[in-house]
Amino acid sequence: MELDKALEFATILAWKDLTTGDQLMSARVQYESTREAPLDSLSVWTLRSWGYQDRVCDYRTRASSADPVGASFTNGYHSDILAHTLDFITKNLDQFTLPVDAWRTHLVLIQPPTADRVAEAAFCMTRAQEAVANRAGGAEAQSRNGEQNLSHRSNGAASDPRITPS
Repeated sequence: MELDKALEFATILAWKDLTTGDQLMSARVQYESTREAPLDSLSVWTLRSWGYQDRVCDYRTRASSADPVGASFTNGYHSDILAHTLDFITKNLDQFTLPVDAWRTHLVLIQPPTADRVAEAAFCMTRAQEAVANRAGGAEAQSRNGEQNLSHRSNGAASDPRITPS
């Protein structure tokens, strides 16, 4: 999945938390990246009628003296869904395809989602989380198998240092 698509899906999943009294026309995610850090920081904005824009949150991947790591909500917004999904994305960037020009500012525009888009977002993000869990579980199992293979002794001979795939 592309990083831009994952950020779009994160916003779609939190859409209900972003709506207030005014009609929400669209949202955008703006993120900064450098050659060293594919996702350095991002901000989520809403666009309401009459062109009014509201910053929902800022997300930092590196702590500074002014800002902690994670989501910092503003203007009365809060969304556990958005915070958790952004945490997942930033901690698993290797699961997402980065833009070719990853060292510039990026803008992801999100229109009000249909029920089908919400279902697609939930399905795709669940699949991404399962892929990470399976990868972590597979690495753990491989590590356990490797330890078993390393400690296995045959006919009193020294153990074979090769780790065989399971």
